[in-house]
Amino acid sequence: MTHPSDNTPPPPAIEFIGVDKRFPGNGKAPEVVAARQVTLSIRLGEVVSLIGPSGCGKSTLLNMGSGLSRPSAGQVKVNGELVTGPNKQVAFMLQKDLLMPWRTIAQNVEFGLELRGVKAAERSAISSRLISQCHLTGFGQSYPHQLSGGMRQRAALARTLAVDPLVLLMDEPFSALDAQTKMILQQDLAQTVAAHNKTVLFITHDLAEAVALSDRILVMSERPGTIIEEITVDIPDRANPMQRRKHPDVSGYVSRLMELLKLDAQTEVH
Repeated sequence: MTHPSDNTPPPPAIEFIGVDKRFPGNGKAPEVVAARQVTLSIRLGEVVSLIGPSGCGKSTLLNMGSGLSRPSAGQVKVNGELVTGPNKQVAFMLQKDLLMPWRTIAQNVEFGLELRGVKAAERSAISSRLISQCHLTGFGQSYPHQLSGGMRQRAALARTLAVDPLVLLMDEPFSALDAQTKMILQQDLAQTVAAHNKTVLFITHDLAEAVALSDRILVMSERPGTIIEEITVDIPDRANPMQRRKHPDVSGYVSRLMELLKLDAQTEVH
C-alpha cells in the first residue's frame, strides 16, 4: 500500500527561516545586528556559495547552521529538524586546518570518530580510505608540521568527511593557499562532494571560485546582512571546476557578482 507520505519531498538539507542575529552592546559599544531576515534553503547534494562584503554575517550564518550559535529570531533546520545545539549531521571546515600537532594525520582524521565511540578497527579503515581519497597516501603516520599547507587542508577535509556529515559548512577553506594549490584542492573537493552526494554551504571572497564550485550563489548585503540575490550557475560539469573555469560564461557571472557587490574594475578577482 502506498501512503501519502511516500510522495512527500524530502526536507531541505539545511534551511534558514527568517533568521536574525544580534550581538548585544556592552558599555559604550552599541548592539550589532549581524544578520536580518535571512531565508535560504539548500537541497540535498547541492553546493551553494555565499558571498558578500566583509562583516556582513556570512560566518555568523555558518555558526548558526552548525549549532555553535543560536539565532536571535527565526529558525535553522537541518534535514527538517530544528537546530538547537551542535549537530552530528553538520561538519565545519575553516580557513585554518586546526590539526592537532601532537597527533599523526591518521589520528587527526579519526578524532571525530573517537568522540563518537567508533571502534578502533573501523576508525582505521575509514581513515585509510579517506587519506587515500584525499591524495595523502603514505602520510598517515606523518605529523602536521611535516606537511605543506595544501596537504594539511587535504587532511582537514578528510577529517571533516570522516564523520559522514549530511552538510559541510566551509568558511574560506582555501583562501590561505597559493593559486595553483587552491585550484587543485577545489578539484579534489568538487569530485569528493559529487561522489558522496554531500551538501555544501561555502563562503568565499573569490568570485571565480564561487562560479567554478557552485550550483547556486547567494549574495549578501552589507551588515545587517540579508540575501539580496540568488544566481543559478548554468554551466555543466560541477564536479570538474578546472574545466568549468574555461567556460566562456564564467566572466559574465563574475561581472554580475562584481556589480552586486559594487566592486569597481580595479578590484582584484582571483
